[in-house]
Amino acid sequence: MKDPSVARLLFFLINLHLSVSLGQRQVYIVHIGYQSAGRTLVEIEDDHFSYLTSVKNSEEEAKASLLYSYKNIINGFSALLTPDEAEKLSDMDGVVSVIKSEPTSYRTQTTRSWEFTDLLARGNSGFINGDDASLSNYRKDVIVGVLDTGVWPESQSFSDQGMDPVPQSWKGICQPGVGFNASHCNRKLIGARYYLKGYEAHYGPLNETTDFRSARDRDGHGTHTASTVAGREVPHTTLLGGFANGTAAGGAPMARLAIYKVCWAIPGQSTIFESTCPGEDMLAAFDDAIADGVHVISISIVPYQLSSYREDVIALGAFHAAKQDIVVVASCGNSGPAPSTVRNVAPWIISVAASSIDRVFSSPVLLGNGMKIEGQSVTPHKLSMMHPLIYAGDAEIPGTTYSETSGLCLSGTLSKELIQGKIVLCLRGYSTNVEKGLEVRRAGGLGFILQNPVDGISISVDAHVLPGTAVLSNDSATILNYIKSNKNPRARIVSARTALGSKPSPFVAGFSSTGPNALDPSILKPDITAPGLNILAAWSEATSPTKLFDDNRVVKYNILSGTSMSCPHVALDPGLIYDATYTDYLLYLCNYNSSNPSIDPSFTCPDEIPSPTDLNYPSIAVSNISSSGISIKRTVTNVGGGASVYKVRVEAPAGYTVEISPDTMNFSSFGQKESFNIFIRPGSAGLRTDYAFGWYTWSDGIHRVRSPIVVSSH
Repeated sequence: MKDPSVARLLFFLINLHLSVSLGQRQVYIVHIGYQSAGRTLVEIEDDHFSYLTSVKNSEEEAKASLLYSYKNIINGFSALLTPDEAEKLSDMDGVVSVIKSEPTSYRTQTTRSWEFTDLLARGNSGFINGDDASLSNYRKDVIVGVLDTGVWPESQSFSDQGMDPVPQSWKGICQPGVGFNASHCNRKLIGARYYLKGYEAHYGPLNETTDFRSARDRDGHGTHTASTVAGREVPHTTLLGGFANGTAAGGAPMARLAIYKVCWAIPGQSTIFESTCPGEDMLAAFDDAIADGVHVISISIVPYQLSSYREDVIALGAFHAAKQDIVVVASCGNSGPAPSTVRNVAPWIISVAASSIDRVFSSPVLLGNGMKIEGQSVTPHKLSMMHPLIYAGDAEIPGTTYSETSGLCLSGTLSKELIQGKIVLCLRGYSTNVEKGLEVRRAGGLGFILQNPVDGISISVDAHVLPGTAVLSNDSATILNYIKSNKNPRARIVSARTALGSKPSPFVAGFSSTGPNALDPSILKPDITAPGLNILAAWSEATSPTKLFDDNRVVKYNILSGTSMSCPHVALDPGLIYDATYTDYLLYLCNYNSSNPSIDPSFTCPDEIPSPTDLNYPSIAVSNISSSGISIKRTVTNVGGGASVYKVRVEAPAGYTVEISPDTMNFSSFGQKESFNIFIRPGSAGLRTDYAFGWYTWSDGIHRVRSPIVVSSH
């Protein structure tokens, strides 16, 4: 081709075509139906590669588009595909599903907490037995895999002093990267990996000024959750200002930790927001965790919205983990108290709600009229005298707010002339608590009072950048009325102090997502509640306690609230368990597809499919109950020791009768199984039109195994 203008035009058209097609490419997860057992990783990758080459223009393009080949979690792969290529693959023989990955579909969501759980257990619930010495060695060879934002390995919570050698069953690695090498792993922190292929396919190369290209944690969330589940005992641990002084310890201090960093900061968004966790990266982490030899997977991550079990990567990963007898514990979400907001609802996942402990950080507000309003804070700043008090809605820059955002102390809305030297009342919403404090400080305010959401009695505390305390919603209305009715309103924020023995406790935090289960009302979710309100645990020293850009403070331990915090709080010795097998779950899934359960296409559903209510699940949820009632069978396994006798006590849902037969079970050995029948029927008044709640409890005098019962006629 002699004419350079023609060559330039052709070059332009080729690049235009490539840029358009590349712009259409998105990440898809391709699930192939047949089993990969017994095949080598190379054989599996070659097979996946052949699928890709059939829809790509060349082998080079197919190779460049492949992100991960999955062997242990599913037989499948993730790759960059155009919508047309994805459609072609979905029509091929052997392909079960092709799932489009959405980059923000999954997001992330201690000292006194475990001590409080221990007190409850010893007092009346029997979760923990034995002396302190046996507890400190509890589950010393259990390996917990944590999928999160990484880890700060230098924390004392991850010391391996006095620990035995790494279990021989461990097959994992300590993956090197920026600021992280093999020496950062030890006999406590036995493995670490990170996953970026999916993230970078969505967002481009990682901005290494906002995160580490390694398993090192810049966010803090992963360090917090990992130390909560299995951190070592660290005496004299406090937050800034000396709050929550005590010995920090995870639930199983001698257990081993394996870190799988799958969550990263969203480009262009403040790091104070939740990290994003691409599904294809999580599947790769599940895949490795199973091969590495973990026994438990803790995942404080929730999907943004419910989807079918075969399209939810956490459900998909957990299902195949369950096949290998790996327990998966996950957060239920922070979208409460609205109904049907619970997430991670698959029956093979232990879904955890968040509750309080008996510790509060009292920081009352004293008003100029002598009234005292209870508040909570972990802010180490002090205001020793009365100061002028103003409502944020009365001190805004004109044009920066509208009716729905007025009074919220949003960034750039407060007038310096009106705020200077005053305490500010801020309403909750549209921005984080710590951002509101930052705005008050920018405008020259001395301190602020934060309205808590209308969600009950829970208050989440923060280490604000200036004196600040949070009050209940009703109390904020009292303060606002005082401001409106006085010409010279004044207030003082009393310095915070740690107080134990608060009542009532525990209670479910208002932010904790609730049922009913929108995917299947026959499976009651969440499964359990655990401490998740104001939990102190290890923190990344690469970020401040607020994660604000303008906050230069560095802490080793920090307080967070959320179901992410409750998820690592597993129960230790339940006495009895309701065990379900991989086949049981496949039979359950047949209710969604009568020919096969889709997640495992090699399984054929029987002609008579058992009801979802028949799944051997700890709780009982019955919808559409008939006037004749329903009979349900359950089987329990003794894991509390040797010989024991369990007797049952029933609190029937209002308007129903519940009979359990037999009412006594005798166990002679560990692992022994016994079955019983539960018969539920409407009372003499007939069917109720709403939900009714009750429970039944098996007890041997040491353990109390309580299971909820929920019944509705719709």
